[in-house]
Amino acid sequence: MSAAEFAANPLLALPFEPSIEGLGEAYWDGVEAAVFPQTRLRFRNDALLSQLGLDPAAVTDRDFEAAYGRFEARQRLLALRYHGTQFGTYNPFLGDGRGFLYGQVRDIYGDLQDLGTKGSGTTPWSRGGDGRLTLKGGVREIIASEALHRLGVTTSRTLSLVETGEELWRGDEPSPTRSAVMLRLARTHLRFGSCERLLYRREPQNLERLWRHAQATYYPHLGDGSGEESALALYGELVERVARLAAEWMVAGFTHGVLNTDNMSLAGESFDYGPFAFLDRWDLGFTAAYFDQTSLYAYGQQPRICHQNLRLLQEPLAMLWPRQALEQRLERFGPTYDAHFRARLMRRLGFELESQQVSAPDWLASAELPDLLLPTLQLLAAWPVAYGSFFAALERRIATGGLPAEAEALAPFVEGAPEPPRQAWLTWRDGWWAWSQAWPQPQAIAETLARWNLPVTPVRAEIERIWEAIDQRDDWSLLAQWLEQTRAPH
Repeated sequence: MSAAEFAANPLLALPFEPSIEGLGEAYWDGVEAAVFPQTRLRFRNDALLSQLGLDPAAVTDRDFEAAYGRFEARQRLLALRYHGTQFGTYNPFLGDGRGFLYGQVRDIYGDLQDLGTKGSGTTPWSRGGDGRLTLKGGVREIIASEALHRLGVTTSRTLSLVETGEELWRGDEPSPTRSAVMLRLARTHLRFGSCERLLYRREPQNLERLWRHAQATYYPHLGDGSGEESALALYGELVERVARLAAEWMVAGFTHGVLNTDNMSLAGESFDYGPFAFLDRWDLGFTAAYFDQTSLYAYGQQPRICHQNLRLLQEPLAMLWPRQALEQRLERFGPTYDAHFRARLMRRLGFELESQQVSAPDWLASAELPDLLLPTLQLLAAWPVAYGSFFAALERRIATGGLPAEAEALAPFVEGAPEPPRQAWLTWRDGWWAWSQAWPQPQAIAETLARWNLPVTPVRAEIERIWEAIDQRDDWSLLAQWLEQTRAPH
């Protein structure tokens, strides 16, 4: 690539920072990207370009293909080293096996963001795999990350998907199937498993260096990173972040599917979407991964597993800091989860408790309103309706009919559904109506419902409908339509 071509591609001219690279070779391996038969851009996320300070109109599809399909002019690509506890068993043979850290760059908010690939070729940690990603896997990750982002989940997002022209053979997809390379934007690709590896190797100095790096980069408000208290404060805030994340998954009706410690971010962000699934009906036993034979990572198990993974993280940290002090900070998980779950579920019901315009704590303290959390879950458990459709139908009912003047005017609103169990419905209906009448800003209820609910939840059947059009007819219009529907209303 000539100097002129390099300068003309805004993606190649981003001001990358060697943050993880600067930690040294104890944490990563230098790698080379695969060379693909073709590169054809299939998806670009212009909102993320704006977040990175780029004008989307100045970035062409060919720019994406050169940067994130052919990896032109990028000299330092890193495969990160980590281990992980997978389905209860420790695995010391992990690491980035089909992706790498492309680079790190500041966004317009001053936050350092990782650009990480998936499907970009083999690395020292591929363990005999081909290092590739199926096109369907890339489409699924786009759908997962955009749906979660819209629902208010703290998540990585997909920046681009490039089809690469290879045929892949997989046991869980009709094969041969098409190949792709994906690039995601994430706060970090450092994981709980990054710390576990350093315990396994008995490298406390490298663990302390990694922990201080995470503090300085992702928790700078906690101080300069020196001293025991700062290190413990990081763990305490990570506990709270993960508790909030677990609550966000549960309210979204989302099952990650593979909550191994190598899929838990040190920044407390959700990422890496393989066998995920959104709930059809509200079911605590719902399992996303076909290979999760014991339902270890079922929907309803996610808070417990996140708590357990945080306790597993104590094992390496206890090389440096008192376990009792770590355990004390883990006690924050339950109260943080409960409060965040309640607030986020109420938001899906139209009541933004976290709003700065509504002095929620003062107002709630003086309001005598029925609990809505338990009646909502009891209604969803008893009424055979799709979980996401319940909230979407409530949004449509209020958007078209306005707030009911009396409770009796709010009839069951999910089209095509059977009548709900009478007592469960009446308890929920009367409770929701009481909240709507007492809410300080009743005009904001419709806006909150529209902002925090998806018109179409990407359950398995919806994803298959979108994929079938791509696979059978190379028709990407259904994905484009779903993405358009998913964009938050202004």
